[in-house]
Parts: sequence; structure tokens; C-alpha cells
Amino acid sequence: MNLNDSVLKDKKHIHFIGIGGSGMYPLAQILHAQGYYLTGSDNNPTDTLERVKEMGIPVIVGQRAENINGADLIVHTAAIMADNEELIAAKESGVPVLERSDLLGILTGHFDNAVCVSGTHGKTTTSSMLTQIFMDAGSDPTVVIGGKLPSIQGSGRIGESGNMVCEACEFMDHFLKLQPDISLILNIDEDHMEYFKTLENLIASFRRFASNAKKFVVANGDDPNTCRAVRMLSKPVSTFGFSSDNDYYPEQIKTLDGVHTCFDLMHRGEKLTEIDVFVPGKHNVLNAVAACACAVESGIRPESLNLGMKNFKGACRRFEVLGQVNGITVVDDYGHHPAEIKVTLEAAKSMNFKRVIAVHQPFTYSRTARLLDDFAEVLQIADLTILSEIMGSREKNTIGIYARDLAEKIPGCVWFPEFDEISDYVVSIAQPGDIIITLGCGDVNKCAHMIVDKLKRK
Repeated sequence: MNLNDSVLKDKKHIHFIGIGGSGMYPLAQILHAQGYYLTGSDNNPTDTLERVKEMGIPVIVGQRAENINGADLIVHTAAIMADNEELIAAKESGVPVLERSDLLGILTGHFDNAVCVSGTHGKTTTSSMLTQIFMDAGSDPTVVIGGKLPSIQGSGRIGESGNMVCEACEFMDHFLKLQPDISLILNIDEDHMEYFKTLENLIASFRRFASNAKKFVVANGDDPNTCRAVRMLSKPVSTFGFSSDNDYYPEQIKTLDGVHTCFDLMHRGEKLTEIDVFVPGKHNVLNAVAACACAVESGIRPESLNLGMKNFKGACRRFEVLGQVNGITVVDDYGHHPAEIKVTLEAAKSMNFKRVIAVHQPFTYSRTARLLDDFAEVLQIADLTILSEIMGSREKNTIGIYARDLAEKIPGCVWFPEFDEISDYVVSIAQPGDIIITLGCGDVNKCAHMIVDKLKRK
């Protein structure tokens, strides 16, 4: 038993504050399956909360001090504010209180092969690909990912094997709490710089994450920052990338249509198998190579890899097609960093649509200000860009930056403060043959659904 498991020892009743969150749901699944009595609260009824209830877990809508009564361990999400009545009561109760990432770190130590998927971009897609490969190869993994995967109907599942797929987020160094057997690093790009301050600090954190691997590291050998993070590491490192200098790489890449790409998966000069990818973009070929590399290193036979890849049709909010109405396609994507937006818009431009219309919701004032010129450059890949106001999330606008500051740097760009106004405008200009892509990690997906509904009514 890991030393951190002492927190769970002899506990019978665990209470979750914010149990309806996508990151909390898989942890509730794991502990529920292990026989703990769980209760939870949340402020908003959601589909995830309904699934928690279906597990037989008592849930209270509304967060009040008395909700914690009887618990001998309390878990909360990072999104719960310090002045939350229920969290204040928890911290004053004398009962141990864990933040979600602390509990996740403990639980990763319960598995023989925890594959922890890190990187600035592509974590959810690659975690989902690896999940699908494990499942279709009969490996029955436990899964904790940052988005919803249709084949598991959510963000987590309980498996019977020793394999675990866990998305590892670098935000506030949360991934350093994990206990990976395999540490996967997809890429390292400047993000969350309000915390890391410098690129050197960010790379140093990824190096510590890699060092925590009990078995070995799988790293992007084409990414200079990732190479810096794993250079001279004491752990074994397998590399992946497009270059044949890597251990795993693709050859004979063929794009059969805008969505279907196939390639030969190579390992040190030897063809392992042919892989089919049914999500668009060159970046998803690289994500597939990374997922396959982790699967092979976990003992999955090469001939079993492509069954899972053929069945993978994308995770929710990752180039997710929400509707096709009167020849107009509406897609929602989680991309919120310039590098993510770039590959998403380039993928859309390669798919023979008449026009690519981007609707972007900037996320956090600090990121928008720091990367303003980069956002302006990549959003010009679209034929037309519409912006919402910046979603501040955990930040206050002490910088004095607004969506209009970004709009002024993008030719032809317009911005509106409300989704209702954006959706009206987009529907008024959309033409058959267009693709409309909403981009952002906030709630811009609501705008995408509004656009679909209004197109149907038009």
C-alpha cells in the first residue's frame, strides 16, 4: 500500500463537494467500486450528476455546511471557491480534506500499469485513443480522462485489469501528484504561464513528471521542449514522432478523405501494422502514433492496435460534428491555445469546405494578453472569425484586455458580447458548403448548439 493510501485507510464515508464535475465522476466510480459509501453535492443538475445518482450515490443539489455530516473524508474540486459554505465547514470539521488531484494521485498508485498522458495539447484525444485500443484488445482498463468519450458514455470507466489510462494535467503542477508507471509527454508549449512564469520552469515540471515514471517514458522526439525535458533522464525513454529517428513513427501516410487517414506504424525500421485514423488533421496522426506506442509498451500485440483505432471516432468537443443543416456543417472544438487552434483550422481548411467560419471564445485574461499576437495570427487561417468576450474563469481582468483588442488584429473580425448575438449573426451569413467551428475550453459549445437550433428553424 502506498504511503499516501493512509488517507483512505479505515475510511467508510467519503463526501464529494462538486461531484457532478467531469473530473470527479471517474474518481467516484473507482471508490464506489471499491466499496466506499459515497455522498456528494453540486450546485447544478447535469447529465453527469444524473449518472452519479444512477450509481446509487445520494446527491444533494445545493452546497450547504450540513451536507458533510457523517463523512470521514471529504474531496473537493479545484473549482470550489474558498468562500464556499460547504468547503469552509469541511476544513473546520477536523475531517481530512483532499483536493481532487490529490485523490487522483493516490488512486493511480493502485494500478500495475498507470499510463499518465501529459502535454500542452492533445491529452484528451490521445487518452481516448489509448482507451479505445485497450478496450478493443480485451485489456479492460480503468479510465480517467478530461473529456467525454462516447464509447464509455462519459469521462471515466472501471475496469478489471491492472491497466489505467489517466489524463495528466500540468495546471498548477497537478500532474506531479500522480504515480505513473508510464509517463507520456505529447508536447510542451507555453501555457498556464500565470503559474509557471517561464518556459524553463514549465519544462522543469515536465521533467519531474517524467522522472516519476516507475517503468519508462514515452516522449515526442520531434518536439524540442519535450526533448529538453527528457534529456539525460535516468529512466528509459521511447520516442515517437514523424521522423524515422524516433522509435515509433508513421510511414506511407495517405489521406483518403478529409476525415480518414491511414499509415504504416513503424518501430525502429520494422512495420508493426497499418493504422486507420478517423479524426482529421496531421496532429491526430501523431496522437495515434503516441497512443499506439504506449499500447505496445504496455503489452498490446501490434495486430490488435487497429481494431481500437478504427472504432475511435473522436472525443466530445474534439472536432465534434454537432449538426449538418442545409449543407452547413457545425463543429465544436475544445482548442483554446494558438497551437491547438492552428491545427484545428488547418484540418478544416483541408476538407474542401467552401468557407471556414471560426467562432472563438478567448479563455482567461492572462493567456489572451500574453499570446495576443499568436491568437491573431492563427485565427486568420479561417475565412471569417467571430469572437465572444473573454471568459475570465478564475481570473479578474486586472490587465484591462478585451475581445475587441484581439478583433482589431484580425482582418474582417467581428465580436459580440453574447452568444445569442453571435449565433444570430453566424446564421445570417452562413451558406451551404460552409463549416462553422466554435473554439474554446469555456462554454462556447452552448453557442454551437444555438447555431444548430437556429439553422434548423431558419
